[in-house]
Amino acid sequence: MNIKKHIPNLITLINLFCGCVAIVFISKAVETGDSFNYEMAFYMVCLGIFFDFFDGFFARLFKVSSPLGLQLDSLADMVTSGVAPGYVMYTMFANSGHQIGTNAFIPFLGFIVTLGSCYRLANFNIDTRQTDSFIGLPTPACSLFMLSLPLVLKFSDSLMLLEILTNQWVLLVITLCSAYIMNAEIPLFSLKFKKFTFKDNILQIVFLAISFVCLLLLQFGAIPVIIIIYILLSIINNIFLKK
Repeated sequence: MNIKKHIPNLITLINLFCGCVAIVFISKAVETGDSFNYEMAFYMVCLGIFFDFFDGFFARLFKVSSPLGLQLDSLADMVTSGVAPGYVMYTMFANSGHQIGTNAFIPFLGFIVTLGSCYRLANFNIDTRQTDSFIGLPTPACSLFMLSLPLVLKFSDSLMLLEILTNQWVLLVITLCSAYIMNAEIPLFSLKFKKFTFKDNILQIVFLAISFVCLLLLQFGAIPVIIIIYILLSIINNIFLKK
């Protein structure tokens, strides 16, 4: 029995476990209203994304990549980076005002994020163009964006930010834009350093430097800012590449 070929799949299952635990914490946040549970959910999703990165790393290292591993990876991501962020958006709609209406169905619009993630993951499995870079925002990045929003509310003293993130119309725009950007035909640069020269990696270095500064200054508030900057830098880079 080749133990090495099972290691990447085991790591993938740990990612799935982290996603399941995150969902439990989100449920507790709904029941108790304690934002500490949102924080724990965020950390569990971060841990799941960490394992999501390393399952592919070990599959390449041990040369045991397989169709099973590819499918298992997407199924695990569907929970950690699909169901969990959709559930968070559901809770944010439910805890906000009733600008759209008092219909009890409104909070379920948050699961549009889950639908967009599902389509993205299924399409990724059959898209041969995304081996070295991404087309559309990866689901883990979208998940971090969504999981960070309740924490931005928790740690921010800005009344304007509070009004924005508790407005159902704003939440609907965020939800629809997230589902779209995950599946949009927008090439996004890879963070992998293929050549160890400043010239070949200037975009990645600039992005990482900006991200580091944002994290120091904004803490949890840096997460959505960093992801928006990543998308904008990719679009700018695409424009210059076409010239």
